[in-house]
Order: sequence, then C-alpha cells, then structure tokens
Amino acid sequence: MSESQQKARNPIRSLRERWRDESLATVWIRPGDWYHPAVEALAEAVADERPAEPPAERLGAARAAVGAGIAEALDDVIVLFGVAGLPVPPKVMRALAVGWVREHERVPLQVTAHDPATGLPTGEYLGERLRETYGGAQREGVEVTTTHCLLMLDVGIGDLDTWQRLARSAAIGRTLHQVFGEGHPMAAISDATYAVLCERGPATADLGQALRRVVERNAEVLGLTAEVRRPTRVWLERLPSSHDAALMLLAHLSR
Repeated sequence: MSESQQKARNPIRSLRERWRDESLATVWIRPGDWYHPAVEALAEAVADERPAEPPAERLGAARAAVGAGIAEALDDVIVLFGVAGLPVPPKVMRALAVGWVREHERVPLQVTAHDPATGLPTGEYLGERLRETYGGAQREGVEVTTTHCLLMLDVGIGDLDTWQRLARSAAIGRTLHQVFGEGHPMAAISDATYAVLCERGPATADLGQALRRVVERNAEVLGLTAEVRRPTRVWLERLPSSHDAALMLLAHLSR
C-alpha cells in the first residue's frame, strides 16, 4: 500500500478504534468477538459517506452468528454513528436487524456455543439439556420437579467497567468447573448470573454453600473482591412442570 493510500485509510482506522473503545466501554459485553471484517467495511462506508446498508446487513449476520443479541448489535452501531458525530440512519439500523434475523433464523439454536468470557455454555445450551431432562422424566413416569432443580449463582454488582466484568466472568467460569467438573450441565445466563442443573437431594443445598465459599475464596486470591457481590447469592430454584415453562424461567432469571 502506498503512503498516500495509508494516509487515506488513517481516518477509517481511527474511527474503527474509537468505535471499538466506546462500544466495549458502554454496550459490548465480550471483546473477543467484537471484530469482524464487516466492522471494517461499515466503518469505511461511514467514513467515506457511502451507502452503509450492505456492510450493516453483513455485520448483523455476523453478530447473530456469535450469539450477540439484537439489542447489543443495534446499540453497537448506534455507538459508531455517535463517535462519527452523525445521526443514526434508520435504513442502516433496519439493514443490521435484517441481517441479524436472517442468520438467527438460519441457525436458531447453537447448542455447542460457549460464552467466550467464562468458557461456559450459553443459556441456549442449558435449555436443550433441560429438554432432554424433561423428556427422560416423561419416559420414566416421574416429575422433573421432584428429581431436578437449578442451583443459581448471582455475583452481580453495579458500576463495573468492561474489563472488570470480563475478569470476574473468567474467574467464575473457572470456579464452576472446579466445583462441578463435567458432571453437571451449567451455563452463563447473563453477565453475572449462572445456572447449574442438579439432581435434587439432601446434599444439593450443601453443594450450594460450598460453591459460595469457593467463589468468595477465589475472589480473594485473584484480587476480585470488589467485583463480586458479598455475600454471594446462591439459591436453589424449583423447576416448573414443563419444558416451555422452564425456558420462560431461564429467561426471567437472566434479566
């Protein structure tokens, strides 16, 4: 690339970097999946004042492919126009939404998806494991409400920046693997809320108390006591009688 071409691209690179910094600080949850070639194309279109709908649609599809919600994807593009000092064009937002919806409908359930920050499966994965649990209980003629429950963990605390949330997420992911290993389906269902599918039994409550102690001890060891709720909230959530109701419960708990 010639020197003149490099100079011409500097405003684009500057816009992209300002966009990324502001987005990660305000709306984007997982830095590792922010960049995509469509990001470059959209930043270039905005900087050059060219039609931005085609790259916005590609970016919407890319966001859906990595599991980003449509609200997060839309907020991210609003940040772009904000740092560019431009009004948000409705046509660009519509193109982004169209791309997101088409990709989401093409692959409606990605049961192997993992949350990059924690290394844990996503809530969609846990929903699929719940489907299997309800199906197995029906075949055996038992009620899931009596055989299984969700062990919930909430470490949320306000006023954390992106990097503090990421450090906390990574620590909690390691802690859950440390306590439960591979024997329990578990998932990150929000930035600070985690669910583990457990068999109901006398030891389940004790396991919850042990989890609280390990979370708080690991937070002290890693210097994250200011990023974790104290005392950490751990409770057992009774499962409803149907799989559809269980999915609604997960959605409610993730808020």
